[in-house]
Amino acid sequence: MRARYGVPLGFMAVGAASLAYATCIEVRSFRLRRITVPVLPKGARPLRVLQVSDIHMVSGQRKKRAWLQSLAGLRPDFVVNTGDNLSDTEGVPELLDALGPLMEFPGVYVFGSNDYYGPTLRNPGRYLLEKVKGKHGLNGNPPVVGAVHNPWEPMRDAFDEAGWLDLTNTRGNLKLDGFEIAFTGLDDPHIKRDRYEKVAGGPDGSADFSIGVVHAPYLRALDAFTADGYPLVLAGHTHGGQLCVPFYGALVTNCDLDTDRVKGLSTHTVDDRTSYLHVSAGCGTSRYTPVRFACPPEATLLTLTAAE
Repeated sequence: MRARYGVPLGFMAVGAASLAYATCIEVRSFRLRRITVPVLPKGARPLRVLQVSDIHMVSGQRKKRAWLQSLAGLRPDFVVNTGDNLSDTEGVPELLDALGPLMEFPGVYVFGSNDYYGPTLRNPGRYLLEKVKGKHGLNGNPPVVGAVHNPWEPMRDAFDEAGWLDLTNTRGNLKLDGFEIAFTGLDDPHIKRDRYEKVAGGPDGSADFSIGVVHAPYLRALDAFTADGYPLVLAGHTHGGQLCVPFYGALVTNCDLDTDRVKGLSTHTVDDRTSYLHVSAGCGTSRYTPVRFACPPEATLLTLTAAE
């Protein structure tokens, strides 16, 4: 009996332990990723950029709120929020409480699909099926019937009141100690709200530096930013794969980006132009899949330095 059932029972025990770890431990093991990007013009002083993404706030997430509040102690030069702040229609007050200290700093933001719409219960296997079919979000799939609409307007108004720049299919500039940064942003490609034609034409030539910002790193958005000459693009959305295989990595990205670039710093090349790309793994999950494995929740402090 032991020889016959020992191995299956062993696998079941390992599976149960992994699920308990992913649900109870790793999903709350918040971390800060630190990256240096040599991308600024010669002679520019280093800039510290805090990127937060995919917070997916749910009422009652006290540890996440406290951790986000603590990030203000990093004293970044500015904050970039790459969207998907909500996973609860009642989560806006707690989200704003969590981000309150960071809203004291200059910042910019774009929204993701989960800012506009509430989460839906899905079979995780559908992400693998969508990868095989090459269909993600509303890119090849029909709209969700009966989607719940989030109260995103008060969140937008609070960000705007704090002085953060709304980059929804538009441009905006920040000036830091005389150094001007031009931003170009897109609404979420995952639900086909991106309108690059409204912002096409390349970086603002009067600024010292330019950054492209988008929630979901779909190739059409990355291609457009890179072809237009943006030296740096910041994105989120992927959750770093969320459920990863140790020593292998992510299985999916929930978009058409390859899994090799599912999180962290990489590059994107179009013809003879190359941009740095940073994809945040984010610090949250959908309220219906509150698990992470081999992919802890994170924010990123990017130190931008002069290019070599």
